Amino acid sequence: MAKQIALFNHKGGVGKTTTTFNLGWMLANKGKKVIIVDCDPQCNLTGMVLGFEGAENFESIYESEEARNIRDGLSPAFESRPVVIKPVVCAQIKSQPNMFLLPGHIGIAEYEVTLGIAQELSGSLVTLKNLPGSPHYLFEKTAEKYGADFILVDMSPSVGPMNQNLLMTSDYFIVPMFPDYFSAMATESLASILPKWFAWAKHAKTSSLLQDAIYPFPDKSPKFLGTIIQNYRVRDGRPARAFQRWIDKIRDGIETKLIPALRENDMLLPERLYEEASRIAPNAEESSQLSLPLLFPNLAMARPLLQMSDFNSLIALSQEHKAPVFDLTDAQIGQTGNPLENTKQAMRKFQELFAAGAERIIELTKDE
Repeated sequence: MAKQIALFNHKGGVGKTTTTFNLGWMLANKGKKVIIVDCDPQCNLTGMVLGFEGAENFESIYESEEARNIRDGLSPAFESRPVVIKPVVCAQIKSQPNMFLLPGHIGIAEYEVTLGIAQELSGSLVTLKNLPGSPHYLFEKTAEKYGADFILVDMSPSVGPMNQNLLMTSDYFIVPMFPDYFSAMATESLASILPKWFAWAKHAKTSSLLQDAIYPFPDKSPKFLGTIIQNYRVRDGRPARAFQRWIDKIRDGIETKLIPALRENDMLLPERLYEEASRIAPNAEESSQLSLPLLFPNLAMARPLLQMSDFNSLIALSQEHKAPVFDLTDAQIGQTGNPLENTKQAMRKFQELFAAGAERIIELTKDE
């Protein structure tokens, strides 16, 4: 059965979409079958992967007799159609046979209010009982169709009913971060939000109404895989002072607020798994930036899965050529001489980091 990983932070602009694409590609490079799912109504992941630039480009996946996007996939449940949910016809990722895209749809936002009503778990739920379990059912059936090992869910920056559902019906979750004031605040906020979502899911899992639904609410208890801190400037091989300040604040918030809240709600893996994963493929940049957690092995879970500096122009090139930042060709880079060598050196660094991140995820999610 595919392992579903949600990439979530209600703070926007932290690189969820970029991370989903590059991490999914690296997992696929390592022989895993991966489906990346665009659950953000902005559809940035879909646009980047398929090269869509305008609304007219989406017609091929919006106007089809088969379900080729997440909204159409969920429509039998949300629009009470007399048919059962079927697997979505995913888009094959160019140059990566092990990776598929379950495209997004701007209209997924229309389902938010109805899902919110259904998830109130009140007496009025009877006519809406099939909704809370339907997203997980859709992902599971689609994963079975493609023989997927992993499902990476790119979520929107909100704390709405859809995100509540997506995260609490996942097996694992990752929190991407940007080293700034708002991400530091988001860390503390998550320590308050996630326990409330856990309590709701615990109730939902014991609801006879939801268990008797066509799409039963799954018995899941999502586990924290870690954070990903990225997109900061480096000086003398270390994060610039202004960025290091916020990295330290984020780390402190994770250790003192988020980790304790997750521990109380059974949202952490066994400690030894974090310790084992933290030893995978260390490199000079990570070792220097993560020296503090090394002093506290019992807090290995607070160590980022990945910590990456600014992608600079690589992101734009990655989006233009629909390729990961570590797999761009010389022709796609469009440089020569020293600038090309500097860019390729940066690419090699990101390749090492994403390879380590993928290996850590495989280690953390391995069967007990």
